[in-house]
Amino acid sequence: MPNAVTAFAMCFGLTGIRFAIADDWERAVLMILIAGVLDGIDGRIARLVRGETRFGAELDSLSDAISFGVSPAIILYLWALIDVPKLGWIIALVYAVFCALRLARFNARIDVTDQPHKSAGLLTGVPAPAGAAAAMLPLYLWIFTGLPIFRSPWLVTVWVAFAAFLMVSSIATYSWSSLKLRRHIRFEAIVVVVIAGAALVTAPWQTLTVLTVAYLATIPFSVRSYRRIRRQRASAGVSPHAQTGEPPRGPGDGAEAGE
Repeated sequence: MPNAVTAFAMCFGLTGIRFAIADDWERAVLMILIAGVLDGIDGRIARLVRGETRFGAELDSLSDAISFGVSPAIILYLWALIDVPKLGWIIALVYAVFCALRLARFNARIDVTDQPHKSAGLLTGVPAPAGAAAAMLPLYLWIFTGLPIFRSPWLVTVWVAFAAFLMVSSIATYSWSSLKLRRHIRFEAIVVVVIAGAALVTAPWQTLTVLTVAYLATIPFSVRSYRRIRRQRASAGVSPHAQTGEPPRGPGDGAEAGE
């Protein structure tokens, strides 16, 4: 079942290219977003049914490389980068290859215990689904504003290159596992999720813009949090590479979204 969900996510990612070829940009983005949702649940399904396998881990990364690397690159190229074909194609290639490099680095370190960011409950760089969401930010803005500035190939090339850099960077970023809510605010958190869901239904592009910007705004805080953890470990005489005692993740459970 988890591998079927992963393959289903890859189908949605590829279908985004089909809608981009037809100039149906809203559906093209929607396909990538659905792939992101499926990518977020396949690992949880694997753990639920105890179906973690090395095959699942490899299939998940291949799916992510297509859904969040190749597909967004082609969508953005057909949407705006094609106006500067040589430079635009170089940027599209850089984005897709950097996404694949990030996923290869993640797979290569699945069984490595010496992972400072992971031991602190953080990720290394921006995960592939979040990178795809960030790269398509100008497209969200263009859809709901109609302003041609957001479709400028010069703006889009710089932004896509920035999103590609975030994926392969070594900066510490927050993961879902690092979000540990206090018991007395969990009800309020549910209310916030419901409001966000309602906003996505009624004003999807504005909401996606706000969520993407909010995520990017957390990066300085995650970097500062990691530096604080390193200082605390150093003052306590603990190696910065020490693990937190959490069991290592098994192959196949690890959608990139929750690395």
